[in-house]
Amino acid sequence: MLKDEDRRILRYLQSDPTLSPAELAERCAISPQSAARRITRLEELGIIKGVTAQIDWQHLGYTVEVSLRFTLDKTHARAFDEFLDAARQVPEVLECQTFLGRVDLRLSVIARDMAHYQEIYRDRILTLPHIAEIEALMHVARIKSDESLPI
Repeated sequence: MLKDEDRRILRYLQSDPTLSPAELAERCAISPQSAARRITRLEELGIIKGVTAQIDWQHLGYTVEVSLRFTLDKTHARAFDEFLDAARQVPEVLECQTFLGRVDLRLSVIARDMAHYQEIYRDRILTLPHIAEIEALMHVARIKSDESLPI
């Protein structure tokens, strides 16, 4: 499905998404026009979904990160949808994931400090619908955070 030039472009973009088509062209030994066309094609195919900024939340004063694992009361047909709709409205929730198994969902939550986390937990998390069980895991260190693939 992908040509070697496409794979080279993706490898370089994974390591530095700020590279321009001209810079990618130079590194991939193709013309800038070809690089631009290939990037557009990869975007149209949905392989490149976009470019995002990685923000170090600690530098902005958010020093607490908690992973909350939820089991939902699934006797309500729309439990997942209603929970996720409400969780998306909590600004401090950075990530929502769903699972198969004993745990249904996981939320990654950030806070300025423990007092702020307790406020978020009491006022926003505990009011989410259809919660049967919650387990909190306090984040200590991020050992690896990488979404690059061996292309």
